[in-house]
Amino acid sequence: NGMTLEVCDVDLRVGGAYRYVWRGPGGFEMGMGGVYKEIVPAERIVSTEKFDQSWYPGGAVGTVVFTEKDGRTTVTTDILYDTKDARDAVLKSPMDQGMEAGYQALAALLSTLRMESGVAA
Repeated sequence: NGMTLEVCDVDLRVGGAYRYVWRGPGGFEMGMGGVYKEIVPAERIVSTEKFDQSWYPGGAVGTVVFTEKDGRTTVTTDILYDTKDARDAVLKSPMDQGMEAGYQALAALLSTLRMESGVAA
């Protein structure tokens, strides 16, 4: 969709920080980051989340859970916002489109990696 990930800094350890910056058409830029609060390898990652130019008040805590069954991994993401108003603002934004674009890019990458490794999809 014309967006590129220009900054991807990750210190994946409890207490470590991450930072992402995306750039898009017309000079659009979106940055965000946070700190890892909990990491259980192959199971879950919990981190704080705060956007540089946030369209909602406060921050959030995101939990990503990885569940493997029959050789397939399901990824579930839950985000807990500081307030109901923040949650409602995000639900009114095009955030779902951005998340979907990210998951589609991940699916394409994983498909390419499977083909390169000879693993069936």
